[in-house]
Amino acid sequence: MKNLTVIPARCGSKRIPGKNIKLLGGKPLIAYSIEYALTNKEWAGDIVVSTDCPEIASAAGQFDITIHNRPKELAGDQVSTAEVLQNLVIHMNRTYDFVVLLQPTNPFRPGKLIENAFERLIESKKKSLFTVSPLIKKLGKVHNDRFVPVNYQFGQRSQDIETLYYENGLLYISSYEMIRSGKIMDEDSLAFTINHIFATVDIDTEEDWLYAEFVLNRIRHENT
Repeated sequence: MKNLTVIPARCGSKRIPGKNIKLLGGKPLIAYSIEYALTNKEWAGDIVVSTDCPEIASAAGQFDITIHNRPKELAGDQVSTAEVLQNLVIHMNRTYDFVVLLQPTNPFRPGKLIENAFERLIESKKKSLFTVSPLIKKLGKVHNDRFVPVNYQFGQRSQDIETLYYENGLLYISSYEMIRSGKIMDEDSLAFTINHIFATVDIDTEEDWLYAEFVLNRIRHENT
């Protein structure tokens, strides 16, 4: 297979200024996803960081990867990741089998995640895959100050409630053709379940950052 891995990282994070190059455990946040791709280069293939930010480009440029200077019109808050990937592959003038998306806000991934995901995707013969995790909580909606359960009934035991799943952001794999058409996933995409503490780390707020530091310290403690 010829694969392309894209790590999109733009300027302008409002809740955590400079988030993608802020130091987490002594290295820039974006470095975790780059290092994961390099460690799994057999599956990651060509590795590209797409950014509009000179500081991010400088940090990513310390690694043996390609830096793509994202057009300013594709760096706004309302621009979707699918649009960024579509623009990148069109202008790279090279075809691939699959495009892998690694979000820098998900710094930790199990070592064999990408290998296991590709094996499952190829076996399924589907065009795309994304990772999900189970959420065992009593969920509901609030209407006129009334709580309306969604996945359980009042009085039901927690162990008996219906399991729901959330899109954890760890990994996306899409066929080259899907990315060219402006899509990362669709209703037929394979949901690849992962139940791991790394799936709970997705950094958008300062509270998320503190939690990521906690998980990182736990990882380091277990490895000593």
